[in-house]
Amino acid sequence: MYTILGVIAKPLGWLLGFLYNFLSDYGITIILFTLIVKLCLYPLYIKQTKSTAKMAEVQPKMQALQRKYANDRETLNIKMAELYKEEKFNPMGGCLPMLIQMPIIMGLFALLRNPLRYMADDSMIFAFHESFMWIKDLSQPDPWILPIIAGVATFISFTMNQALSDSGGANNQMNGMMKMMKYIFPIMILWMARSFPSGLALYWAVSQIIQIFFNIHMATLRKRLKREAQKKNKK
Repeated sequence: MYTILGVIAKPLGWLLGFLYNFLSDYGITIILFTLIVKLCLYPLYIKQTKSTAKMAEVQPKMQALQRKYANDRETLNIKMAELYKEEKFNPMGGCLPMLIQMPIIMGLFALLRNPLRYMADDSMIFAFHESFMWIKDLSQPDPWILPIIAGVATFISFTMNQALSDSGGANNQMNGMMKMMKYIFPIMILWMARSFPSGLALYWAVSQIIQIFFNIHMATLRKRLKREAQKKNKK
């Protein structure tokens, strides 16, 4: 695991050090660093949104086939494959962006939790202890303000993500679990941020705030894709 995280965290550490050499402010460096990373991941979010929208479009046809061939698994698989080909839909398309993002996010956490392990520039050891706004030392936890910001931003972002990810096919049990996670996950983030270095909590808070703006744009994209699908079905 360390080797995998190191492969990801090392280049991210280089970027963090490069930005700091220009900005000479660790707090602002983390904010700009977070923005750059999120912008690099943005195409994956778009791809995931398009895949989810396509799933919602294809879902009624899939359910119709499942009802029609409920007792004939082999024919059902053939018909489903034909449907995917006809609709140009890859059922794994929505999972790939998430699978790509996860190791990157883990690498970011490893870097910001222990920057010196993944950064070649030892002179930055003093940068990690800089103050930023009300935070006296970015290497130490902030007890309340930053964790609360991170928790609230996570709640808003998570709620918006749920709306974007709803393909219309989730069962009641799954819906119940997601509703619980909407509250549990932000509380977990708030609690963990109280023990993490403030630099890591700052990254997470800024990341979720940026994600909120991404979600606003993706909601607009989702509506446009839905209108296009409705026009296509009317033809």
